[in-house]
Amino acid sequence: MLLESLGAGAAVYGAFQCHAARGLVLGRVAFAHRDRYRLITEMEELEAEPSGSLWFRSPDAAAMPVVGDWVAARVVGPGQALVEAVLPRRTCFSRRAPGKREEQQALSANIDLVFLVCALDGDFSLPRLERYLTLATESGASPVVVLNKADLCGDPAGRIRQTAAVARDAPVVATSALGSPGVAGLRTFLAPGRTVALLGSSGVGKSSIANALLGEDRQRTADVRAQDGKGRHTTSHRQLLALPGGGALIDTPGMRELQLWASGDSVDETFDEIAATARACRFRNCSHQGEPGCAVRQALDAGAISAERWQSYQKLRAEAKWHERLTEPLRAQEYKRWVKSIHKSHRQGRKQ
Repeated sequence: MLLESLGAGAAVYGAFQCHAARGLVLGRVAFAHRDRYRLITEMEELEAEPSGSLWFRSPDAAAMPVVGDWVAARVVGPGQALVEAVLPRRTCFSRRAPGKREEQQALSANIDLVFLVCALDGDFSLPRLERYLTLATESGASPVVVLNKADLCGDPAGRIRQTAAVARDAPVVATSALGSPGVAGLRTFLAPGRTVALLGSSGVGKSSIANALLGEDRQRTADVRAQDGKGRHTTSHRQLLALPGGGALIDTPGMRELQLWASGDSVDETFDEIAATARACRFRNCSHQGEPGCAVRQALDAGAISAERWQSYQKLRAEAKWHERLTEPLRAQEYKRWVKSIHKSHRQGRKQ
């Protein structure tokens, strides 16, 4: 019953059936750091590491276990196990891994709802929220925008209106984990078997929200800097926590670097009003730079689309296009050949 409360349903048990025949146990990853995991199973919590065969079969680091994954593990001693397989993921929240290489970094898996937490005490940013919404759309989880520290905002109603215009169909909930109105508005989204993840920058109050939803001070918190409203990392690793009424909560560290790992379709879904307007342009390949019959330019001139919203869309669309070009092998090869031909023509021009 514990695993069912944490989200194990027919699909999970069906995928695990072949592993059960081999004497393995079903578990959910509650903590992951490098190649060390903590698993919640029906009987006990286990400290685990990946088996050699799992390392060998995994195509890349993103396929290795992350918090929220359902895994098949072999118990090898008291409280010790080896993870033999990762069950298929329903959803996966990822970003582009830090560094120069185009690699996926999976952050958490099998999430039903993502609480995208923004603070109203000075570090409020709509472009950052648009980036989080795009990644949530790509993950397959449903986003809920949480405006925390509403008690510290002089005009919370105005901020809610601004946010709702960006969030589109995603619910927007104002909270104050340490004051009024509290987190009652978030409890309606919790349910047995449902997994909710808290995502947001450092200092927005994710751990305080987690403590309020858990009903106890489980997560360490710290004050933000008064001069810029920014906080320090108090949650150092992603971890899954069982909620008192059933369901699971995943608390995550604040992310200073959130590079896009998403398709152009996810960007279009986040900016659905711009994508719909672009489809009304006279030309299918309209660049929206002054072509006749450009519906986007008309909407910008009329104020139906704000300049800030358009700039955010262009930026994220360019990132998604770059990502798609480098992650699809054939496109990557074509792009490299094109760049090589440009460099060659430039060299020949200099020789002449």
